[in-house]
Amino acid sequence: MDFEPSRESVILRDRVRAFVRDEILPAEIALARTLGGDWTRWAVPPEVDALKAKARAAGLWNLFLPEVSKLANVEYAPIAEEMGRSFLAPEIFNCNAPDAGNMEVLEKYGTEAQKVQWLTPLLAGEIRSVFCMTEPDVASSDATNVSASIKEDGASLVLNGKKWWTTGLGHPRAKIAIFMGVSDPDGHRHSRHSMVLVPLDTKGVCIKRMLSVFGDYDPPYGHGEVWFEDVRVPKENVIAGLGRGFEIAQGRLGPGRIHHSMRAIGAAERALALMIERAIARTAFGKPLVNLGGNRERIADLRIAIDQARLLTLYAAWRLDKVGALAALAEISAIKVAAPNVLQQVIDEAIQIHGGAGVSDDVPLAAMFAAARVLRIVDGPDAVHRGLIARAELAKYEAR
Repeated sequence: MDFEPSRESVILRDRVRAFVRDEILPAEIALARTLGGDWTRWAVPPEVDALKAKARAAGLWNLFLPEVSKLANVEYAPIAEEMGRSFLAPEIFNCNAPDAGNMEVLEKYGTEAQKVQWLTPLLAGEIRSVFCMTEPDVASSDATNVSASIKEDGASLVLNGKKWWTTGLGHPRAKIAIFMGVSDPDGHRHSRHSMVLVPLDTKGVCIKRMLSVFGDYDPPYGHGEVWFEDVRVPKENVIAGLGRGFEIAQGRLGPGRIHHSMRAIGAAERALALMIERAIARTAFGKPLVNLGGNRERIADLRIAIDQARLLTLYAAWRLDKVGALAALAEISAIKVAAPNVLQQVIDEAIQIHGGAGVSDDVPLAAMFAAARVLRIVDGPDAVHRGLIARAELAKYEAR
């Protein structure tokens, strides 16, 4: 196996790196979001739109999608790492979750009519989308627990259910949801579910609230709770066909976990750089912090951990390209455990070096730590991924 990036990948990586450094990082502090939980007041800062227009004009747009970038997952991975150095970057390049995953779903499974109506404006960045899967009343880490219903009624489908942690629901440009529900309660556990496109202005779609994450509402995207009460849509809104929801979910989450993990590596690199700069510049007890309390050893251990996580993620991306998401499930689960945990470890040490400043908004570490901790839950908690890895490992011995 060869993880050396292609020439195209290197060129795009370097251009993304320069754009993040020169355009996005300087804008972060000025764009600090303090709008709170009243999502009806949220707006997109004009500076964000300006940066997006600049990125699109530079050709740094929709790079996550192979049909656009012509990059394999292992080639896109280093580019995603550079985007991970800033919370803003994925949005600026139109590569942010959940829109990236939703666009992948529509590209792979959508009808031509669905692509024209929804994929085209998403690719253009004109609208935003949400993904409605997690539910407040069941353990949604097990996708087969999803209990929201999809029932046929003539030429229509009737949807009912409660969803939450619907990222992007508060965005003023959010227009379309992908709703996952049970369409065949008596079917095979992996054939019971379907995915349906639901315009957010459809009668019966009721946004109840935005949920805070460690006290932050993450405007203008937010993470909302939304109820579907006798929502009626035409059957043409089904994606790929009834009963294929679980299949689509697995196909959607594989590349997404690569993106999450590589962005985590990029964030870890930024946190380590902040830690080292602080440790060199700050003095205590007559010495630079870097020479106190085993900090050199900590820096060395963090460098080892980041590089290990990167190589593991590149291997998972390579496997995904070679054998597909289902055959690479164990490797994808491994990085989903490893990368966020490494990120959390690096940020924790960086906060410690910064002291009180580390938990303030003067540096981005507190927000990064919250994101790292959340990342250990989204797309499946650590325990679920460890269980899948263990099952795959034990199967090797059972086969004997």
